[in-house]
Amino acid sequence: MGHAGAAAAAVRYLRSSGSAPAAQPVEALPRPELRCVADDERAPVDHGEFRRVLGHFATGVTVITAPAAAGEPGPAGFACQSFSALSLDPPLVVFMVGRTSTTWPRIARAGVFCVNVLGAHQGELCRGFAISGTDKFAGVPYDASPVSGSPRLTDAAAWIDCTIHAVHTGGDHLIVVGRVDALGTTDDEDDGAPLLFHRGRFAPQFP
Repeated sequence: MGHAGAAAAAVRYLRSSGSAPAAQPVEALPRPELRCVADDERAPVDHGEFRRVLGHFATGVTVITAPAAAGEPGPAGFACQSFSALSLDPPLVVFMVGRTSTTWPRIARAGVFCVNVLGAHQGELCRGFAISGTDKFAGVPYDASPVSGSPRLTDAAAWIDCTIHAVHTGGDHLIVVGRVDALGTTDDEDDGAPLLFHRGRFAPQFP
């Protein structure tokens, strides 16, 4: 089941059960304790070759957003390919973020986030959120997601509103688990094509 199918299944599940279970907030540490990777743990795989081969696996594209935490100048967000459904009961999703990310600490301080699943027409929007050191929300229309208040990007194919449930280390990335508080899709979900990333670029739409 792909990301879109998993999201649709989660929507059907939550609608049939009435509402999502109340999430229990957890303390989100901006920088979890990280151990170093020992030399004997490093596989003899070239970084470039690793990226080239794994690039053959097409992924959907999302933008992870969070509201401004206390003292922050505005909301936070970044483009993310490494997103997936994780669990149906309880409803959990997961995304991965580089542990050197400057956006992640802001999301961690907020303790909540919204996953915006992008449609095929939102490639330029994605590029804007992939650039560091800019106001990523300048000129970007959005409203507040219903539970966390995270930016919900206009015309996104789907949105998933979450509380940070757990954070794990995974090499040079962090594995962020979110408990789903609310979610939904746009009205034209049957007609909208997804934004896909394949072999280092946005993939052309398949017939």
